[in-house]
Amino acid sequence: MENTKKLTGKDLINVGIYTAMTLVIFFVVGLLTALPVVYPFLFLIWPIVCGIPMMLYYTKIKKVGMLTITGIIGGIFFYLIGYGWIGLIGWVLGGILSDIVLKIGGYQKFKITVLSYACFCLGIMGCPANLWFAGEAYWENIHTSMGDQYANTLQSLMPSWMLYVGFVLLFVGGILGALLGHKMLKKHFERAGIV
Repeated sequence: MENTKKLTGKDLINVGIYTAMTLVIFFVVGLLTALPVVYPFLFLIWPIVCGIPMMLYYTKIKKVGMLTITGIIGGIFFYLIGYGWIGLIGWVLGGILSDIVLKIGGYQKFKITVLSYACFCLGIMGCPANLWFAGEAYWENIHTSMGDQYANTLQSLMPSWMLYVGFVLLFVGGILGALLGHKMLKKHFERAGIV
């Protein structure tokens, strides 16, 4: 199905469009973190909501590297807005892993697309991982910027074991998001020959 192995201008335009769309949706949904009680649920909400534009993106992906570039762009974006190197590494690893899965699967199998997107969603952990890895200075910043009540509530809702639960929820959310996206975009998948 691949005409060339190199990414073309059209491929890069698709990367840009769908990456921007997904990041905007991810960021807007992330604004719900203003309510600390919502934070644990975002591990499911993010991948489900972002699953719709990402599934449309998957119908355009026929070459290795597109998801890696999406992960790099996402990582740089979150690095620049304050998530630091943890956010950058998470997104880049998610992009690389999802690209590898999709390449091994041959781009034309829906089950592989679902698995690839679920792997991509694991990279989202780069954003909330700061809660566990960035140290005391990070929490002091939350206390200062959001207030003691917000920070204390968030700490009680996000204990260290939530890191592991978060990975599971992101993976499951990725599967659910892919299925929802597929259901909403079934004709696009048929046109792309993904079965």
